[in-house]
Amino acid sequence: MKPVVVDDSNFQTEVLNADKPVLVDFWAIWCGPCKMIAPFVEELAKEYNGKLKVAKMDVDANPRTAMQYGIRSIPTLMVFKGGQVVEQIIGAVPKRHLVEKVAPHLN
Repeated sequence: MKPVVVDDSNFQTEVLNADKPVLVDFWAIWCGPCKMIAPFVEELAKEYNGKLKVAKMDVDANPRTAMQYGIRSIPTLMVFKGGQVVEQIIGAVPKRHLVEKVAPHLN
């Protein structure tokens, strides 16, 4: 499974109304650290297929949602469960750190 690309128009449907936890990677094309963690985000999408939905949102193209969630620095990753933010990870972190933050929220 590849991460789903979300934008301001489908964020409600794809993330907030999702029937399982969603990891959203808020990123931008010019962001070096975003490129560093992108492979980890893709690996999580494969490894947790069926348990976790993984989404990516370009903050430059979707300022409304980024502003709504107070995204100040990227990469910022948020775990949403039942429409609420239950976890936030800021910066390029090792994959095991992502797993430690995400795993407790899986059903």
